[in-house]
Amino acid sequence: MKLCVLANLYWDLTLDETLAKLKPLGVQAVEIGAGGFPGKAQCNPAQLLADEKKLQEWKDTFKKYDIELAALACHGNPIHPDKETAANFDRDLREAVLLAEKVGCDTIVTFSGCPGGSPEDKRPNWVTCPWPGDFLDVLEYQWNEVMIPYWKEMSAFAQSHGVTKIALEMHPGFCVYNPETLMRLREAVGPVIGANFDPSHLIWQGVDPAAAIRYLGDAIYHFHAKDTKVDPINTGRTGVLDTKHYIHVKDRSWSFRAVGYGHDAQWWRDVVSNLRLVGYDGAISIEHEDSLMSLDEGLTKAVEFLKDTLMFEPLPTSISWA
Repeated sequence: MKLCVLANLYWDLTLDETLAKLKPLGVQAVEIGAGGFPGKAQCNPAQLLADEKKLQEWKDTFKKYDIELAALACHGNPIHPDKETAANFDRDLREAVLLAEKVGCDTIVTFSGCPGGSPEDKRPNWVTCPWPGDFLDVLEYQWNEVMIPYWKEMSAFAQSHGVTKIALEMHPGFCVYNPETLMRLREAVGPVIGANFDPSHLIWQGVDPAAAIRYLGDAIYHFHAKDTKVDPINTGRTGVLDTKHYIHVKDRSWSFRAVGYGHDAQWWRDVVSNLRLVGYDGAISIEHEDSLMSLDEGLTKAVEFLKDTLMFEPLPTSISWA
């Protein structure tokens, strides 16, 4: 496994400045924002694709610090009901794919997206229950008329340019938000669709990450190291659905935390061990979204915690004691 960082946390730094901060921490790989919500601070695909000299300088920066490019992050909603919004996210995703082809990166991390509830809608409509029956009609439209056709076409485009892994982050608010919906889309579209496994979004939904890892198996293409702390007092009063801003940690039912601040080391060792059991040996990419810590403190604590938790050596092919 490789210790990795989602680098857009340093949105105000260049790629060179970002890697210079990460190298002394022992980081081995990075996931770079290439459009959509992660932005383009360390990577503007359109500019790099248009200028071979800039592209080569960009690639050489990774060699300079001996840090690997694990994936390009281009989270967005390319099936947004507003056509202009959807087109912008779609363009970013396609440009990220073309850049990935140029630099030999086979993994794009993104969201499935969420359409409206009908062709007339202007805002996404995330369905969370089956009744009244209108909601099932919405799901029928979203999946069969919008999402599956879009991802079939996008997957074909990605594969034609050497991107064999579209790692969808299972995120509430989008049609793929848990392991079951991820596998539903994968079965409809094909194995280019897989999971960016971020346990932080699953924890508050009541999903056991270890069980989900066993269920997804080789459909896991990327991993985000981010924790969540469920507040038993607030949850006992209001439940887990919570629309209060993330900065209001004291009043929320749950909050994102740096790894080790939502669950202890043994819990994380079980997650890492189950990743190894299903054959995942890729990037463990730290995503810092802890409202109680600065960027530098949260990242440093996460790195030190994971150094003692990850398995860096290859999986043994034999055992000496049996």
